[in-house]
Amino acid sequence: MINRTNELKQLQKLYESEHNQLVLLYGTSRSEKEQLISAFCKDKKSFYFRGRNASPQKQLAMLQAEVEERFEVKLQKNSYDECFNRIRSGDSSKLVVVIDEFATIVRRDHEFFESILKLKKRKLYPGPVLILLTSSSLTWVKRDMESTLGEDLKAIDVMMPLADLTFLDVVRTLPKYTVAQAVQTYGIIGGVPAYLDRWDGDKGVKENICDLVLDGRGFLHGEAEAFISGELRELAVYDTILSAMASGKEKLNDLYQETGYSRAKISVYLKNLASFDVIEKVVSFETGGWENTKKGIYRIKNHFVDFWFHFIYPHLSDLYLMDAGAFYDTYIELGLDAYLRRYFVDVCKEYLELLNRVGKVPIHIEKMGTWIGKKGTIDVVGRDAIRDCVVGVTNWDAPEMTYARYEQLLTDMKSARIHAKTMYLFSAKSFEKELVELEQQEGSGVVLVDMTEL
Repeated sequence: MINRTNELKQLQKLYESEHNQLVLLYGTSRSEKEQLISAFCKDKKSFYFRGRNASPQKQLAMLQAEVEERFEVKLQKNSYDECFNRIRSGDSSKLVVVIDEFATIVRRDHEFFESILKLKKRKLYPGPVLILLTSSSLTWVKRDMESTLGEDLKAIDVMMPLADLTFLDVVRTLPKYTVAQAVQTYGIIGGVPAYLDRWDGDKGVKENICDLVLDGRGFLHGEAEAFISGELRELAVYDTILSAMASGKEKLNDLYQETGYSRAKISVYLKNLASFDVIEKVVSFETGGWENTKKGIYRIKNHFVDFWFHFIYPHLSDLYLMDAGAFYDTYIELGLDAYLRRYFVDVCKEYLELLNRVGKVPIHIEKMGTWIGKKGTIDVVGRDAIRDCVVGVTNWDAPEMTYARYEQLLTDMKSARIHAKTMYLFSAKSFEKELVELEQQEGSGVVLVDMTEL
């Protein structure tokens, strides 16, 4: 299992509370929440039940059977109340009750949640209890859960999302990789635990792509579309929209012209994709130069979905005719560095966030983002409580960061109406001599960050 130390600590803190707690733990089907639950429940008294797609009667019957087997009792009343009334920890320790994929139960039978609330209030089981409700459907949690639970939603004490892992987690997971290889991996599969578990740190990036993605037997071969169809219907429509986005169509009107779907239809489908973090609406960092920013931009947020629709989907016919290595050489190798530019920006933001945590930034950053102008972009903008700023630009694929790029940053800052005390220049390779000299000048405010520091 990929280490989720922060989540384990948070769950342990809830477990140690003197009060009964009702917690919602949710993430995608690739978040490996089951492994997290198993690690947390180790050495604790617990009861685990996984909801299924079944009728209310069948669901209850399966829970009854598992309670009877686990606690060696015989149930008579045929109710959720009786199920939770008969569970036991066996001593005075807190019992952990896990209802995995609880949405499969509650959306068909609200009596289940009424019994959960009684359990929390000690009306069924007198001992201390931590109740974990889990879901691997982000779409249901974000879009439908409120209407299903109504006012009862307020009874959930903690909502705990299982976010994808960070770039730093990727580095820790692949200790043999160089920083450049880690950036490439992060740009391709992101921080999805199930994907990282299968990425072989003893093999290079190309070999992993060939084995996992391009080979028809690879774990990630059909993953992008399987992931989407697991949450949404009408895969053909979603694939058409995602293919257009991966080709560079970022605005609603561009997608309308490319796909032929109405703007209203596209908007609905974009909203559905955003509900489980496949795409996002990109909003420029708010500055005084709002009139100079691009607006209404949509981008694919899920790293692997982006990779699949950018490199594989347009050439799917050749994928089934060509050797995996030849396909990589033909369709991926030459375009990979340009593709990875936006993900290198994310890595540099994470680096700056880490510096900020330990007080190594001239200001204390409270908000960070990207300024997207009509004629230029400032990759990183950080602002503190009194609106002082730091900015940054990145270079991933050019041989070196040039002085001209620094001058472009100054121009973009004027358009954005930003004044920054410090300007970070991030380069994956090297810096032009003039920039090295500029950094050494007192009061320049320029900080050069190379791959070694990252």
